[in-house]
Amino acid sequence: MHPDATGSARPPRPSLATALTRGPLVLDGGLSNQLEAEGERVDGYLWSARLLAERPEAVVAAHRAYYEAGADIATTASYQATFEGFARHGTDRARAAELLRASVTLAREAARTAPGGRPRWVAASVGPYGAMLADGSEYRGRYGLTVAELERFHRPRLEVLASAGPDAFALETVPDVDEARALLRAVRGLGVPAWLSFSISGNRTRAGQPLAEAFAVAAGAAEVCAVGVNCCTPADADAAVALAARITGKPVVVYPNSGERWDDARRAWVGPDRFEAAAVDGWLASGARLVGGCCRVGPRALAQVAERVAARSR
Repeated sequence: MHPDATGSARPPRPSLATALTRGPLVLDGGLSNQLEAEGERVDGYLWSARLLAERPEAVVAAHRAYYEAGADIATTASYQATFEGFARHGTDRARAAELLRASVTLAREAARTAPGGRPRWVAASVGPYGAMLADGSEYRGRYGLTVAELERFHRPRLEVLASAGPDAFALETVPDVDEARALLRAVRGLGVPAWLSFSISGNRTRAGQPLAEAFAVAAGAAEVCAVGVNCCTPADADAAVALAARITGKPVVVYPNSGERWDDARRAWVGPDRFEAAAVDGWLASGARLVGGCCRVGPRALAQVAERVAARSR
C-alpha cells in the first residue's frame, strides 16, 4: 500500500494484463481538446507535445481531469512526439528524449495526485508516422515507406518511452496494415505490453484494407494485450468490436471520436457530436475491455462512460 494525494493508502497496482482479466477498464478522452478547454493552444505541428516543454503543469492538469472523471488509464502527450518532429522545431535529440520520458512522468504525477484511492495506469501514446508529418496523412496511410523503414522510424522513441516505465504502449490511430506490422516488430523485446488500435472508415482501415486482415496481424503477437479501433466514428466502432474479438481472441480496445469530422483544409472539427455513453454496453457485450473516447470526447462524456462500466461491473 502507498499513500495518495490525500494521505490515504492506495492498493498496489497490478499489471495492466492482470487487471484486464478482472474486468473492463476506462480509458481517458481526447487530450488536446481538454488542453484547449484549459486555455492552451495545441495548433502547431507538435500538437499537445509542445506543452511537454512549455507547460508541463497543464499536461498534468489535463490528465488529472480524466482520472477524476473516472478514467483508469491515461494516454501520454507523446502521440505526436518524435525525434524528427522535435528536430524540426530546433530541439536536439537529447532534449527530445527527455521530453518523451517526461510524457510518462507527467501522467504518473497526475495519477499520484488525483483523488480516489484506486489503481491507475499510464499508457505511452505512439502515433503513426503520419502524425509526425502533420499533414493529415495519418488518416490516409500509404506513405510510400517499407515496413522496415517504418520500424526504424518507430523503434528509437519506443525504446525511450519504455525506459520511462509505462504500463503499456498505446499504438494508436494506425491507418494501415504495413504500419501495424512495423509497430509490432518495433515493440519486440522492450518488455512493455501494447494495445494496437486502428483508425478506420466503415469496415476498412483508412488505407482501405479489410479490417479483418488488419486485426489478424496482431492475433499471434505476444506483446499485444488488446486490439481494436480509435479515432473513428462511434457508428464504425460498434461493428469493429465484435470483429476484433472474433479475429484475435484478445481483449478489445475501443475509443472513438465524438463523431465530429476533422476538416484538414480548415484545420477544424465540423459536424455534430454523436458520442453516446450508452454505446459502451454493446461494446462490453461484444468483447471490449478497454473503453473510452478519442478526439473531442471530454471529461463530462468520459464520466458517463465510467458510470456505465461501473454499473456492469457491480
